[in-house]
Amino acid sequence: MTTRSRDSLADIPDGVRLQKVLAAAGLGSRRHCEELIGAGRVSVDGETVRRFGARVDPRHQIIRVDGSRIPAREDLVYLALNKPAGVVSAMSDDRGRRSLTDVLSDRSERLFHVGRLDYETEGLILLTNDGELAHRLAHPRYGVPKRYLAEVTGPVPRDLGRRLAVGIDLADGTARADRFRVVDQAGPRVLVEITLHEGRKHIVRRMLAEAGHPVQRLVRTQVGPVSLGSLRSGATRALTTAEIGKLYTAVGM
Repeated sequence: MTTRSRDSLADIPDGVRLQKVLAAAGLGSRRHCEELIGAGRVSVDGETVRRFGARVDPRHQIIRVDGSRIPAREDLVYLALNKPAGVVSAMSDDRGRRSLTDVLSDRSERLFHVGRLDYETEGLILLTNDGELAHRLAHPRYGVPKRYLAEVTGPVPRDLGRRLAVGIDLADGTARADRFRVVDQAGPRVLVEITLHEGRKHIVRRMLAEAGHPVQRLVRTQVGPVSLGSLRSGATRALTTAEIGKLYTAVGM
């Protein structure tokens, strides 16, 4: 990264002051954002900017703090939703089932859902009107990992994790888990955690069923750097600036 002493990089006459853009993105007060700029921690289109009066166009320029891209456009929305069971992972459904739009009845933006969850699967689904980010997160090329908690029929043998890592042969090809662990076990009920980076239809359910442990309940708890946490069923929250920056990094934006 280089430092440009000329003013042309961030001299957009009708632009927005850089510290105002940073403050609006949640980086702190304008005074704190000025300190970030003065310390050389802010770049615009790949070049360090140290001038407090710099004006930028956040709709067309890429702004980073400590190397992480920030969501500089105020019109962009990034949400985490805890999808309930019995909701279709689509914005509408021609069969009349509950859809994401029904759950998001208080949102007026046109949002994209990042990937899908099965009708009966619960948990984390990301929504945004940042079309490029949504496309990349859903594309298998980037292999963004996803973590699930599954209640399965036990007992679970010691070598199940190894079998899932080596690969389970399915009708549409071999599927492999990145990580696997038993979280809790009580009689025939076993709670396991499985992480994988692909998103074929019903992939977790099919893998575990083929391994001899049908899924009774499935919850997605993490997508890349974003965790479900304590978000209640049917609720949404805005992603943090740090989470958005990590999502950008995960897909090379």
